[in-house]
Amino acid sequence: MFRTIFLLVLFSIGGRVRADEGPQHWSATRIIPAPEAHQAAAADDQFAYAIASSTIAKYDRSTGERLAVSTGDAQHLNSGFLREGQLLCAHSNYPKLPEQSEIKSLNLKTMQLTTYHSFGNYGGSLTWVVRHDDHWWCNFARYGKHNRETFLVKMNDQWQEQARYTYPETVLKELGNFSLSGGLWLDNHLLVTGHDDPVVFRLRLPREGTVLEFIDTQSVPFTGQGFAVDPHSGGLIGISRAKRQIVFAAQK
Repeated sequence: MFRTIFLLVLFSIGGRVRADEGPQHWSATRIIPAPEAHQAAAADDQFAYAIASSTIAKYDRSTGERLAVSTGDAQHLNSGFLREGQLLCAHSNYPKLPEQSEIKSLNLKTMQLTTYHSFGNYGGSLTWVVRHDDHWWCNFARYGKHNRETFLVKMNDQWQEQARYTYPETVLKELGNFSLSGGLWLDNHLLVTGHDDPVVFRLRLPREGTVLEFIDTQSVPFTGQGFAVDPHSGGLIGISRAKRQIVFAAQK
């Protein structure tokens, strides 16, 4: 009886560990050349979007043809995600001071950029924003000797702060003088990217305290920067800044 109970407990623990480990590698499944692939990429079922600092280009994901380019003012766009027929992008006045952050909205039909929400000076430069668990999650980056002060904020629908988190040293020590450029929730884990390394860091909310818990590092075929979930495949979409490419990725 004792041996049976021991084996059941061991199997239960082992199962949790294996489930938590997840995939360690992502591979490229499709590449679309895109001169605007400088900051981030996003996609829906029909189109891919290459995000540069001041413009966003719309591509046919089947043919790779560029169909349209955004209009409207922007200084430093970052990660984007699709919500209710619009592409919402983190935006800031980086590297200017004092830091001013907002969310820009791209109308997918007219390709017009407008301001969706302004944070003013929130203490950092907004690099990514997503929806998860009926809340907004906004990352405010700090750079240089202050990059360890980068923080993640959970907000309600009225943009009221509900919680604030910082990042573990395991992640911060890999950033150099840069910060975290992209982030998203996948399978209730937080995936974040740095500035130019082909990896994502997988994190989870802490059981106690305010420092996010590190799970693992996973290799990806894109080089940091902003990335998003591809709703068509369930994989990821990112960019190669050096090659000016949109990169689709799947788990291995």
